[in-house]
Order: sequence, then C-alpha cells, then structure tokens
Amino acid sequence: MATFSAVTRQHILQAIADWDDRGRDAFLGVYGFTATPGTPLLHEDRAYDAQAILGVAHRYATGRVATAEEFRNSPVGVADLLRKRGFDVPGAAPAAPAPARRTAAKAATAPRTPRKTTPRASEPEKPPAVCPTCFTVLPATGICDDCG
Repeated sequence: MATFSAVTRQHILQAIADWDDRGRDAFLGVYGFTATPGTPLLHEDRAYDAQAILGVAHRYATGRVATAEEFRNSPVGVADLLRKRGFDVPGAAPAAPAPARRTAAKAATAPRTPRKTTPRASEPEKPPAVCPTCFTVLPATGICDDCG
C-alpha cells in the first residue's frame, strides 16, 4: 500500500511537467492509468488527472508508481492530499465533523480543562534531496543507490 507522506509539492510539479512533455494519452498509458472521472487537478489554467499525477509524483518521491488500486484502498483522499500541498482541486471540500454539543446539565457538572497547544515549527519542511538522474529520494549518504 502506498503512503504519500514522502510526496512533496516538487514531486507533484515534476509529474505535471512529465504530463506536459508526454501529453495526456501517452502519460496515462506509460504509467498504466486510465482517465478517472471526477475532480481534476488545476494548475496554471490546465486540467490534469489528479489520481495519475499523484501516482507518478509518488514515483518521483519513492521510485515506485502508486497504482490505481492503491488509491482505492488508501484512507488518504487524492484531492485532500493535493490541496495540502497547495494545489487547486475544485469541488466540495470535505465536511468537518460537527463539534459535540454540551447539554446544560453536563456543562454545569463537568469541570473545564484548559486546552493544550503545541508550538508549531518555525521553519517550513525542507524537501528531501533527489537524485538528478533517476529522481529518487537520496539516502542519508547523499549518493544514489542506483546511479552511484
């Protein structure tokens, strides 16, 4: 099962550039995707197949394309993940769960506890180093295992 935590905005931009170079049909064919109806990824006034782009971005991040079957079994929504990376995916945003209401009886008897806050990181997350030849994430040594 694919995990998408390693996929960064840069990986998605690489997949979009690959789509632009190959064209829609060749891109889908090369990576084994079929056009998925639904919400497209919009970038610079162009529409892309969000699932195929994310699958190929997974390849740039990990060296392996995430297949369409993995998206069906994944708890992470394609549109949600792309939105978190700063991309425009039109359509209905996921509904936030409604907060639980406290009844007057519960509110009177339940003591209030202060909320704990965690400090946010002051620096943005740095993208991982990528091999310029095969576009896989480099190990800690900084030398690609495949390209040397």
